[in-house]
Amino acid sequence: MNLQIRSKDITLTDATKAHIENAVEAFRKFSLDITSIHCVVTAEKKGVLVEFEIKVAHAQPIVITQRDDVLDAAIDLAIDKGTKALRRLHDKVVDHKRASLKDLETLDA
Repeated sequence: MNLQIRSKDITLTDATKAHIENAVEAFRKFSLDITSIHCVVTAEKKGVLVEFEIKVAHAQPIVITQRDDVLDAAIDLAIDKGTKALRRLHDKVVDHKRASLKDLETLDA
């Protein structure tokens, strides 16, 4: 998994970069083939914009955008949204392989 962190009009501290890296490591638990993650942090007039673009093999890219007044809050909310989106994608992949009720054979008692 390739992680790129960019910032526009704001300086990120090492602690903030480490926070993002540690939070993104949690995405591995979904067993999806995540090829790359691009994180863009932008300063705006009123607050901060955090955007994650998560590219998963054999699926459309997941784009998460979060605006907030506080940088750490925006990062945490974006990570939560990303976790939710990846969980839903994982459930789709797993449920697709499951057999339906029509495919099950009836047992004679």
